[in-house]
Amino acid sequence: VQLQASGGGLVQAGGSLRLSCTASERTFSAYVMGWFRQPPGQEREFVAAISRSGGSTSYVDSVKGRFTISRDNAKNTVYLQMNSLKPEDTAVYYCARSLAILPTIRSAYNLWGQGTQVTVSS
Repeated sequence: VQLQASGGGLVQAGGSLRLSCTASERTFSAYVMGWFRQPPGQEREFVAAISRSGGSTSYVDSVKGRFTISRDNAKNTVYLQMNSLKPEDTAVYYCARSLAILPTIRSAYNLWGQGTQVTVSS
């Protein structure tokens, strides 16, 4: 079982990116999915999570109103649409899966993708 993240890149402040994370399993819909990020020299931090059906979401305050998490269970894929990007959003972004209810802590996630770099220039 793997999670494959993609979609990162270099963008100017104010720009947009959409990250994707595809799971190599048919049980994708059984898991809550989350996105975390790790800025340079800092700890990995929670960004967003989405429930199994996609009906509930959770965000860290710093991205509310700018980022949107969504999922397509038919495609085993979770997305993170990032708008109005800021230099402080620069980080490696990771997707992960959990059996908990919209968890925001790393230890609640039991499978991680490899990460995709997002760099926002000022």
